[in-house]
Amino acid sequence: MSIPVEQAKGPISRKSSEKWGTQGSNSLRVPFDPEYIPGAHNAVNVCLRAQPTEQVCVITDDATIEIAAAIVAELEKIGSPYHAWVLEQLAPRPLKDLPREIVNDLEKSQVSIFAVQAQTNELRSRIQMTDVVNRKKIRHAHMVNINRQIMLEGMRADFARVDRLSQKVVEMVRKASKIRAKTAAGTDLTADLNPNYRWLKTSGIISPEKWGNLPGGEIFTTPGEVNGTFVIDGVVGDYLCAKFGSLNENPLTVRMKENRLTEAHSENRELEDDFWKYTHTDENSDRVGEFAIGTNIDLKDVIGQILQDEKYPGVHIAFGNPYGAHTGAEWDSTTHIDVVGRKFNIWVDDEQIMRDGKFLVEV
Repeated sequence: MSIPVEQAKGPISRKSSEKWGTQGSNSLRVPFDPEYIPGAHNAVNVCLRAQPTEQVCVITDDATIEIAAAIVAELEKIGSPYHAWVLEQLAPRPLKDLPREIVNDLEKSQVSIFAVQAQTNELRSRIQMTDVVNRKKIRHAHMVNINRQIMLEGMRADFARVDRLSQKVVEMVRKASKIRAKTAAGTDLTADLNPNYRWLKTSGIISPEKWGNLPGGEIFTTPGEVNGTFVIDGVVGDYLCAKFGSLNENPLTVRMKENRLTEAHSENRELEDDFWKYTHTDENSDRVGEFAIGTNIDLKDVIGQILQDEKYPGVHIAFGNPYGAHTGAEWDSTTHIDVVGRKFNIWVDDEQIMRDGKFLVEV
């Protein structure tokens, strides 16, 4: 199975009344692994619920084009009109800004999919993209660093079941004043919650109100204040994830006071230095902007890929951008880096909802 890819600076496009088409005559066909089909079907039909009447904007890159091919094949099956863009055909990587062609296409789309491998210093272009997504209320699937393993694992989750659990947990935390998290590895932190900040559910079922990462499975807010220690024996996010992978053997330990990062230590000094530099990019890069609980109960362990690992059952936090357009936080940052641990015990106020990484909530 394959997707036509335009080699000129234009999108692959399909109108609902025609078969495969491109805006030029010079195209190629990209075969894809049929093992991608279940995950691609989930993305298009379950998570995004794309309709034949809706315009879809698909954004990919050379490294991810095979996965994009599987997704576009699913759009073909339901007859959705689309444009598919390959970043390297529009601008040099890493991107300084989101290409104007993509911005214009997003302005006319009801659904969008971003399946791309992250490169250093491209967060600005992704924020430009999500600014349009937020303003136009596009149902947007954010699939940064999607790969074969994630397509065969996290993207095959029962997202209806994940959504039921996510809904139960988010209803509990919305009433709470604090959440405590501990692990045997040494994590011990408390998040005092701000009642003025909203909790969001991104379970994989994507709505116009909030775009979501795929695979989905988390609830999150901007915390009022986080204090304590987080032993990051899972992964760190953004481009550091690809560089360092799973941290199970060499964890990074961070300490927070009054919602600011105060210390970061690891036997891997390069990791320690890179993380510290990243979290001191601007005045709020060291500020806890996100407090989240992963709810994808079909995931069995951390794999060293932040896109999937932040959905792994447990607590993760992020330093930097608080997604204020959704949570209500009034501050901002140009950076956002998630950190993930393993096998949490979690208490919402005084009620324990997770023990050793297993939810105690019935679904």
